[in-house]
Amino acid sequence: MRLITSLIAAATLVAAPLFAAEPENTLVIEVAGEANGIIEIELLPEVAPQHVERIKRLAREGLYDDVTFHRVMNDFMAQTGDVEHGKREGFNLRFAGIGKSPYPMLPAEFSDIDYQAGVVGMARGQDINSANSQFFIMFAHKKHLNGQYTVVGRVVNGQDVVNAIKKGDDNNNGAVMEPDYMKSVQVKADIEAAAAAEAEAEAETEETTSTD
Repeated sequence: MRLITSLIAAATLVAAPLFAAEPENTLVIEVAGEANGIIEIELLPEVAPQHVERIKRLAREGLYDDVTFHRVMNDFMAQTGDVEHGKREGFNLRFAGIGKSPYPMLPAEFSDIDYQAGVVGMARGQDINSANSQFFIMFAHKKHLNGQYTVVGRVVNGQDVVNAIKKGDDNNNGAVMEPDYMKSVQVKADIEAAAAAEAEAEAETEETTSTD
C-alpha cells in the first residue's frame, strides 16, 4: 500500500520522485538577491521534449545567466527567463516580460499534469504556440492553468528558495522593482562533467609531480 501511494504521488508531481532525476535533465539555478540559494528542477522530456530541449540549450549557451524574476505574484508563481529584456544589467521594468530568445516559438506540448506548488511551466502569449524562453515556478496549486500552459518540470530541491524570491506588486501584475535574479543556470550533467575533468586534471598533475 505504501509503494502504491508513493507511485501515485510521484505521478501527480506532489511528492519527491522515487528515483533521482537524471543529471542530463536536471536544471540547476543559483538564485541571488533577497533570496539566495540553489533550485534544482527535474525537467520532463517525456512530457515536453521540445520545450525541455530549448531550456537546456539556452542554459548551455549562458543566456539565462543574470536574468531576473521580473514577475512574481504572491500565492501564485515566479516568472523569469526573458533573455532579451530581463537581464539584471540595464533592467527596465517596462520591457521585461515581452522578450524572447533568438530561436523560433515553440508549439504547445500540453499535458494533464496538475499545476501544484513546485511545478514549472512555460510562459506564453495569447497564441498557445508562442512559448519561447520564459518560464514560471509555482508557489501554490492553481488548477486553472492545467492544460493551458506547457509543463516542463518540477522543483526537486530548493522550493524554500523559490518561496523566498522577492515578490512584486499584485496590483501591477506582479511586476518587481529591483528583482531577484538567476545568477547562473546550468544543466547538472555539465556541472558533473566539469568537476570530473578538473579532478582528472589534478590527478594527472599530481602524478606528473610525483614522477619528476
